[in-house]
Amino acid sequence: MSVERTTAVGGMETSYGFKRVRAGEKQSLVNDVFHKVANRYDLMNDLMSAGLHRLWKDAMVTWLNPPKRPGWSVLDVAGGTGDIAFRIVEASGRNAHATVLDINGSMLAVGRDRAEKKGLTANTDFVEANAEELPFTEATFDAYTIAFGIRNVPRIDVALAEAYRVLKPGGRFLCLEFSEVDMPLLDKVYEAWSFNAIPRIGKAVTGDGEPYSYLVESIRKFPNQQNFAAMISRAGFERASFRNYSGGIAALHSGWKL
Repeated sequence: MSVERTTAVGGMETSYGFKRVRAGEKQSLVNDVFHKVANRYDLMNDLMSAGLHRLWKDAMVTWLNPPKRPGWSVLDVAGGTGDIAFRIVEASGRNAHATVLDINGSMLAVGRDRAEKKGLTANTDFVEANAEELPFTEATFDAYTIAFGIRNVPRIDVALAEAYRVLKPGGRFLCLEFSEVDMPLLDKVYEAWSFNAIPRIGKAVTGDGEPYSYLVESIRKFPNQQNFAAMISRAGFERASFRNYSGGIAALHSGWKL
């Protein structure tokens, strides 16, 4: 068991929270977590961020700035419930097309239902597949987005390479993820809230606190902002940068396929 953050060198592929697992074992464990929380996904993110995830997602879409013209496409990975995809489509004046990809069928079922209720079925499609092995040809999408999902991918370097492959030249990579708090007092408060309160609240609300314990631990294990930016650059992206939100509780990373 290790509570140290992984680095740009890697380590998330054998880390299930603070537990060390065998290579190839993590994915099924993560899948089980999201089968359990799929219908409570918004609640989960509200607990993890005190509701701020909604503002961070809006900021992500603002930075992406999808054009208001037909023919522009985005791949939203690990976005089964459609949270980011729907925002992008609406920001484009319902001109963009969003392909939502997730490895978890339960999450995708929630997203399909939401798309129908929002009248966005013509602008979205939903694909069950692995971020490490995208079922698309090279240079397919204008943008690739992933929000609060990449830390759950076992081989992050492989997922980043796949993101680069399916983007068109000039395409944009954006990743929103919980990160390392860079404010001395806030880091202590947030860590105490995360490890003590969130699993208990999750258990009280859903009857099972274990998925929330994993999610909190996975945040603590994920590479910090600088290390993740280095991984993005190593995958071939240019102009890798990031913006911190709420003192680094979350960070939005950007890269370009130039």
